[in-house]
Amino acid sequence: MNNFIWYNPTRILFGRGTHNEVGRETAAYSRRILLLYGGESLKAAGTYGAITKSLTVAGVEYRELGGVRPNPRLSLVRQGILLCRREGLDFVLAAGGGSVIDTAKAIAAGVLYPGNVWDFYHTEKRPERVLPTGVVLTIPAAGSESSDGSVITREEENEKKSFCSPLLYPKFAILNPELCYTLPKRQIAAGSADILAHVMERYFSPNGNTELSDRLCEAAMKTIIHNAPLALADPGRYEVWAELMWAGNVAHNGLLGKGREEDWASHNIEHELSALYDIAHGAGLAIVFPAWMKAVSRRNPARFAQFAERVFGIEAEDKREDELAALGISCLDNFFRRLGLFTTLTEAGIDDSQFLRMAGRAVAGGSLGSMEKLDQTAVMEILELAR
Repeated sequence: MNNFIWYNPTRILFGRGTHNEVGRETAAYSRRILLLYGGESLKAAGTYGAITKSLTVAGVEYRELGGVRPNPRLSLVRQGILLCRREGLDFVLAAGGGSVIDTAKAIAAGVLYPGNVWDFYHTEKRPERVLPTGVVLTIPAAGSESSDGSVITREEENEKKSFCSPLLYPKFAILNPELCYTLPKRQIAAGSADILAHVMERYFSPNGNTELSDRLCEAAMKTIIHNAPLALADPGRYEVWAELMWAGNVAHNGLLGKGREEDWASHNIEHELSALYDIAHGAGLAIVFPAWMKAVSRRNPARFAQFAERVFGIEAEDKREDELAALGISCLDNFFRRLGLFTTLTEAGIDDSQFLRMAGRAVAGGSLGSMEKLDQTAVMEILELAR
């Protein structure tokens, strides 16, 4: 097990009715804020009304900015920065899922920075000060509600980049499973794939002596695999959403990767897919991850065999490690299909015309991953396997 430091300062409020506490939580930091959200679904579900009522009762003035889209755009980040500066807003409240939260973090990083906020995403420059942020989570998927990262797409070049800073952790995150009842099935499916992928990026590690975190990862994966189909079948079950919402948080709050090298090759490859084709991030991961596993397991089957046995319950019997690994990958592919997700690029309507461009941008002149170091040729192989 590697040396590590783990610190997660985000205050979590979990459970029924907790979104009604947002005014009190926000007022501890500011009385003049930006309320950021996506589309009209927040209003249709009644969540917007509950949030604004709570803010008003607590004496918090707000200006609002809607229109955040999946694979969130830099142009809206810039709008938010200008709005905060013009109106003297000093806190950003995100009401939504990962795209809204990542946009809120980007705005928070850009308001106090005299340069171009995109500097943080494509250079090594990091903010020295940011506005505080808070979250009312409505879509468990990205885990951004208690992470130190933000992912944004620059439309001009269809370029999707991320950056991390300990300053980006939200001050609080409100997780009420009741807010998930009205989610469309496509978001339930893609969100569940995203949560599972966050665990797998940590689980598939070259390190040994990681039994505790292995078992924690396996428990999280089994919980997601069990509950995601239940949420699709009956989206009004509190206990199911409670499991998925907490799993989504644990999957990306930093705990599961401590003491081990994390991989993240699949995420970097998928970012090129969603940047160019605007596919939902979780849906893209359902395509990339099985292909990555097929490529990497050929040379290192032991971890993938363990995945098959412990997560999907495949009996080892007299099977070789490579046979077990292949069965586990097949089970994962079938799980994604059970959720209604594509697992090949062809099904998603994506051809090979941009493979070279995607592979080159993914590795950016270097390599990806820790389970196996991937150069541009290796990424091309994975994209071919994903066809």
